[in-house]
Amino acid sequence: MSVKRKSNPLSAFKALVLGASLSCLALAGSASAAAPEPIGTYKDWKAFSVTEGGSKYCFVVSQPTDISPKNVSRGDVFFIVTDWGNGKPEPSVITGYTYKANSKTTIQVGSDKYALFTDGDGAWFRSEDEEKKLVNAMKRGSSMIVTGTSSRGTLTTDHYSLSGITAALDKITRTCN
Repeated sequence: MSVKRKSNPLSAFKALVLGASLSCLALAGSASAAAPEPIGTYKDWKAFSVTEGGSKYCFVVSQPTDISPKNVSRGDVFFIVTDWGNGKPEPSVITGYTYKANSKTTIQVGSDKYALFTDGDGAWFRSEDEEKKLVNAMKRGSSMIVTGTSSRGTLTTDHYSLSGITAALDKITRTCN
């Protein structure tokens, strides 16, 4: 499993965007995180770096260009790719609702489909090999579709532009490795 986060970079991003004081999820023994620093905007993707406890990690983030259904109340929705300073990009989804227990989220880029496990309002891969395959497909593709099922049984579909993803990923690789 590739779940080895120190803190949740998306929570840091949301705090930055909202201008609120930063309070991230405590994962892997870290109780707090430093504020993310913007390092570039690449069309539909934004890149950030975070230095925390002497370690640096980076992430890119984007929001959907279209969501459905539109009449459902959801929180913030993001797709994020994190580089923990090891040169291995880790994609994840924050969907703005709590996923149905034991459900999977599906990501489609072109004809390629990927399944992620869900936990709360997030979804991740179980293997680094699958992460790498998705990131490579994202670099080649122009759009991405993420589908998931909420705890209430609502099927959601989020469309993302992949315009700028390659430049954004290159930037975080250069900055954090």
